[in-house]
Amino acid sequence: MKKYFDQLLKMIPALLIVAGVAVIILWVFYNPAKHFVVSEPGRDGYVSPDEIEENIIIGEHFERFAFAGNGFSENWPRFRGSNYDNIYNSDITLTDNFNNQTPEILWSVDLGEGHAGAAIYDGVVYLLDYDEELRADMLRSFCLKTGEELWRRWYNIHVRRNHGMSRTVPAVTEKYILTLGPRGHVMCVERETGDFLWGIDIEKKFDSEIPLWYTGQCPLIDDGLAIIATGGRSLMIAVDCRTGEIVWEVPNPDGWQMSHSSVMPFEFGGRKMYVYSAIGGVVGIAANGSDAGSVLWKNSEWNHPVVAPSPVCMPDGKIFLTAGYGAGSMLMQLSEDDSEYSVEVLNSFRSGQGLSSEQQTPIYNEGYLFGILPNDARTMRNQFVCVDPADPENIIWSSGQTARFGLGPYILADDKFYLLNDDATLIIIKKSNREYIELDRVKLFDGFDAWAPLAIADGYMVLRDDSRMICIDVRSEG
Repeated sequence: MKKYFDQLLKMIPALLIVAGVAVIILWVFYNPAKHFVVSEPGRDGYVSPDEIEENIIIGEHFERFAFAGNGFSENWPRFRGSNYDNIYNSDITLTDNFNNQTPEILWSVDLGEGHAGAAIYDGVVYLLDYDEELRADMLRSFCLKTGEELWRRWYNIHVRRNHGMSRTVPAVTEKYILTLGPRGHVMCVERETGDFLWGIDIEKKFDSEIPLWYTGQCPLIDDGLAIIATGGRSLMIAVDCRTGEIVWEVPNPDGWQMSHSSVMPFEFGGRKMYVYSAIGGVVGIAANGSDAGSVLWKNSEWNHPVVAPSPVCMPDGKIFLTAGYGAGSMLMQLSEDDSEYSVEVLNSFRSGQGLSSEQQTPIYNEGYLFGILPNDARTMRNQFVCVDPADPENIIWSSGQTARFGLGPYILADDKFYLLNDDATLIIIKKSNREYIELDRVKLFDGFDAWAPLAIADGYMVLRDDSRMICIDVRSEG
């Protein structure tokens, strides 16, 4: 036995040499990746929007389902309502308490993921949706009373999900509806029929850069003109709603770009102007007269890479500007001397130092500003506050540490704030310049990212989260 064991020990070195040679041969000649598939663009089925050759025909498709009667007298025709101030002026008394009951949802509509708010005109709700199945920007109209869809007009366009797609509120007049899609496509149609009038691809025509989270600018119709801040080759344009012809263009020598902010009409010193907070600065553009479309004043000290709230223009010429992501806020004073305009920066505030806002535009009413502080406002983060515009750093009251809110919208109606939290909880707050008074709060449904602007007409409130739009009756039963 010992003899065989000794022989085996003598063979081990030879066996090790043979095994080593075999390993070397295998290492040299064996290809472990011979069954692998080379990774090449498009082989996984994904195609970037930038790689798609699209033939976008704005307003190409139309479908009608029904007709609606009127029976309504009030309108919420655009972003921030009839007077651009987010205040609902009506003789209708609205509820301040739901008596521990969830209000009845009058109707509900499923939507593509987004944060576009509704406009209401003559009892019809208009919304720019994104249909994810058809891959289309879609202007949809619904009966305010029943939620029945009346008609839709759309065009095919590839939009990749980025915290939602659609973000803007249509502008509606007696004759026209104007929309601005996620990738900068302007569409104008006749209000009553939905007939297509004209369209413009802002990105292509003006070499514009679409903002990071798509177009958030809500379009404006003023005196029959579509007013659009384009960035790129021109800073702003006015288009005849009837013909689609460009009436004037504002040169853009500084290369300012489109922001998520919307253009705000403002009248000061006997002059009507459009105030816009661009990526690069803030500007006032002549709205009428022989020099319409000319720059009346501008300031580049307000310059941040992400700007969503719109300028808040006050009767005394003060202009409040704010943004999120650490931008804080700025207070400017507009002055006029012999038809010449200038702006002076009164003060700048860091985030957490007075009033600032990330997404929603603060409300100015009777000498006070109201808004929700951003998440980076330190110990005051996400609180609803009231400030004096003359001293926005001085917070008159706040909702406190136990009443914090997200990025959701709020309006002022019947001396009450109606505030929608991210999860579709509706909070009713008494308007006061002395203290925070919460009247009621009710969970409407299990919502997510309920950020879209609210709309209200004839006591019917239209609101949404990222994928569902509902209507509730907020009229007081008494």
